[in-house]
Order: sequence, then C-alpha cells, then structure tokens
Amino acid sequence: MCVNEWVTDSPNPRPPQPLEEAAAGLFGDRLSLAVRYAELLMTDGVVRGLIGPREAPRIWDRHLLNCAVMGELIPQAARVVDVGSGAGLPGMVLAIARPDLSVTLIEPLARRTAFLTEAVAELGLAAVTVVRSRAEEPPARDLDPADVVVARAVAPLDRLMTWCLPLAAEGGRVLALKGESASDEIAEHASAVAALGGGPAAVHRCGEGIIEPAVTVVEVTRERILMPRSRPEQARPRAARRRR
Repeated sequence: MCVNEWVTDSPNPRPPQPLEEAAAGLFGDRLSLAVRYAELLMTDGVVRGLIGPREAPRIWDRHLLNCAVMGELIPQAARVVDVGSGAGLPGMVLAIARPDLSVTLIEPLARRTAFLTEAVAELGLAAVTVVRSRAEEPPARDLDPADVVVARAVAPLDRLMTWCLPLAAEGGRVLALKGESASDEIAEHASAVAALGGGPAAVHRCGEGIIEPAVTVVEVTRERILMPRSRPEQARPRAARRRR
C-alpha cells in the first residue's frame, strides 16, 4: 500500500511489529497513551499541518521512539521545558514515557498551541503545561528555571543556546537532538556557547541497543548566569544652539 493510501484510509497508530518491543520498553504501562498520541499526530496533526502526511507511517521510528530515548539523560522528578515544541516533540513524548517529570511546552504559533492544549486534555497529562511564547520573550522568560531544557534542534547550536540556556537553572542542562555532524557543530560554536554561560558540550548516543540507529543528543550545562546588560541612559536632547 502506498503512503497516500495508508494515510487517507485508516492509519494504524500502533507501533509496527519490529518496533513493538522497543515501544513497550520505553513507554511501559503508558503505551496506550503513546498510541493515542500517535493517532492524534496521524490524524489531527496531519490535517492541521503540524506534521507532513508522509511522516505518518514513520511516526514511531522517526519521532516517538527517537524522542523517548532522551529520557535516559533526564533525572527523576525533573522540571523540563521543551523549546519550540511544535506538535509536542520531544516534550509530550517525554511526559507520556516519564510521568515523574513536570513538562512545559513552549510554542509561539497559535494553531500548534491549540493542538497541544487539546492533546494534553485528551491524554490527561496533568503534569504538562502549554505556554504560547517565543523562548526569548515573556512569558517563557518568566518561567521558573528548568532542570532540563530540551529541543529538537533545527537551528545552529549557537542560536539554539541563545534561546535555551536562559531558561535553565544554574547547573541545569540543555539537551538538543542533533544529527551526525554534531561534533563539528560543537567545535564551530564552542566560543559562542561559552559566552552565553554554557559549559563544554558533550555528545551522547541515546537508545543504543533499543533503537537503530541510536539518537545523537548534545548536552550543554549552564555553568553560570550572565547578568543582564544595563540599558544605556537615554541621550539627553541637545541644547538648542544660541544664536549669534
């Protein structure tokens, strides 16, 4: 069956047979919630343009499992902020797989926050909060500092850290899903990350032995909090020149 037929007819939200064991291991007794979330992504998510129709058949291997394995880097009962959550990836997935977490989803677009709010209610995720905001603006900057800030990183590392590090507590960490070129990107942006108060970046391979391929995650710790720059005093209007 071709992709378009699969999406149009009746999408099967359950994990494909080769991924059943991994899904069960990552979501445990909350697998049914993950399946319901997958169904929301494959239906409402596609209709609203949050994910492309060709992504629906790959929702488990490309999206849900890839996000869930990030949980191995997150401590128990952590406060987690997901920057640019979109359709809830990875924040919603982590909240389903890890009910001990308190998760805030930050997303600036109204149609996406509407979907997220409805999905949170549908799934009964009491520990998840949806905030419509850009990461660099209130109300996101007014949130309590997070233990962990997560992002599916489509932006370069320096720009991503500009958004994410200020949302982390001192000693808190940013976890960014990245591609195979993560090490090159770390080298390129190391000085910019340090200037933002971040420590040396580390690369982790999450999900080894669970999913194939494993997921590349870049970790940066917020080592220091930078004092906000004081605004320069407004220049006083020049006194009118005396006429000679």
